[in-house]
Amino acid sequence: MPEPHDSLLATHPSDRAVGRVVFVGAGPGQPDLLTLRAVANLKAADTIVHDQLVPAAILGQANPAAVRIPISQLLAAEETGRRDPGRTIGRKLAELAAAGGCIVRLKGGDPVVFARLREELEPLTSRGIPFEIVPGVTAATAAAAAAGIPLTSRESASSFTIVTGHEATAKRAALDYHGLAGTAGTIVIYMGVEQSAQWSQALLDAGLPATTTVSIISRCSWPDQQIRQSTLETCAADIRNWKLPPPAIAIVGARPAGQPSYPPPVGPLQGCRLLVTRPAGQADDLITAISQRGGDAVHLPLVTIAPPPDPQAFAAAVESAWSYDWIVFASRNGVRQFARQLRDSGHDARALGTARLAAIGPATRDALEEAGFACDLMPDHHQSEGLAASLATAAKQGRFLLIRADKGRDLLRQELEAHGHVVDQVAAYSSQPLTTLGPDTDRFLEQFPISWILITSSSIAETAVQLFGERLQAWKIASLSPVTSATLIRLGHPPTVEAATASTEAMLAAIECWQQLPQPQASM
Repeated sequence: MPEPHDSLLATHPSDRAVGRVVFVGAGPGQPDLLTLRAVANLKAADTIVHDQLVPAAILGQANPAAVRIPISQLLAAEETGRRDPGRTIGRKLAELAAAGGCIVRLKGGDPVVFARLREELEPLTSRGIPFEIVPGVTAATAAAAAAGIPLTSRESASSFTIVTGHEATAKRAALDYHGLAGTAGTIVIYMGVEQSAQWSQALLDAGLPATTTVSIISRCSWPDQQIRQSTLETCAADIRNWKLPPPAIAIVGARPAGQPSYPPPVGPLQGCRLLVTRPAGQADDLITAISQRGGDAVHLPLVTIAPPPDPQAFAAAVESAWSYDWIVFASRNGVRQFARQLRDSGHDARALGTARLAAIGPATRDALEEAGFACDLMPDHHQSEGLAASLATAAKQGRFLLIRADKGRDLLRQELEAHGHVVDQVAAYSSQPLTTLGPDTDRFLEQFPISWILITSSSIAETAVQLFGERLQAWKIASLSPVTSATLIRLGHPPTVEAATASTEAMLAAIECWQQLPQPQASM
């Protein structure tokens, strides 16, 4: 298999001093429909510029350390973004590549089909930036497969034609509907739901029979996929009544051959759209678990993990970690930053000497083990109170180093000091809240109603209340812990469910139990 840097389509010889841009097709939505080459490039990416509608499960395949830039954020920062989005994106890709590294432009479907590829490529080719195109499963074939529709057949269709329901105003001529109607083939219409009255009438005027079959596939391969059948005469009215969410594909002139045996996954979270609020790179397991249960995960990180506020103090604490009896980790973020600092300073676990390690809960313990450390203590109750009680008698007049965030409760330090221990604590990272929602995010939340929001910390709870306001009244809220629940209650948004233990598995289990309860019927 070729290495990811061997271009399928390159314009200039590779210059290793300059980065490269890889256009990756994300396919219709399901991560198991990605190509192996797409996954390899996502895992190698330093920066990912992605379409707004790329599902969280696809982004979950990427390098956790990669910087992720949604298109809405990029265009909002550029004055030309609305007037010329394709070239605006291309210029940003060129700027990112000029700094080096692997820049992945992640596009829904296939990059070469209705994806503004030419406009995005022009700034790259003019600056000699090497690029590659990784094809994806395009919406036409994915939708046909989902609906069991052969796009070609010996008896009725010797070709199929892909057209767009939205014509660019700069094009010299409109679609030749008479030519389309006269072709013995299938017509696949992208982005055609809003313009269904125009294209259906144009095809009727061009001579296609009113009874011609029209299939509409909405959100192909996603958990809320819908497949509807109509005719050319009635499809415009039907589409208005169905109110199908985008993206949607219309297939004209080919009949379904049968129902495929691989519908979207069905599970206890079927029909639920869950808003995952954890930071980028820390929600992959949760998103996968939601998808396996038939739910639709939407990832909107409400906090960003940033370097510690005092890097020198943190580096000094790690350098002297060997001198403590216990090193205590309050989160897996702290573990990751500690392990990275230890590695960057040229040390490994041997530099910790006889220090023992404690974790506040199973996620933090798992992070220690992933980093190659053994966890010596984890309390039964996964919060500061439980950790303080377990550690208070672990050593007589012991020396403790607490690795934590820049914000959080000071209870653990206070409890340990009250038992006569010497305690130093240092911030391994800072947690920066999202301050505003972009217009595209607002539109997305209006268009795709949220069933549940998953709140995993007090800081995320505070940010969610600030950003979403009254929206939270319409959403069910799942809380990870009693501390998080207390914050939500204080802010006026008590959780619908709380995890039995501070783990995402327990949180999803609580949601599933609630979903199985008899729901009150709406009054007439």
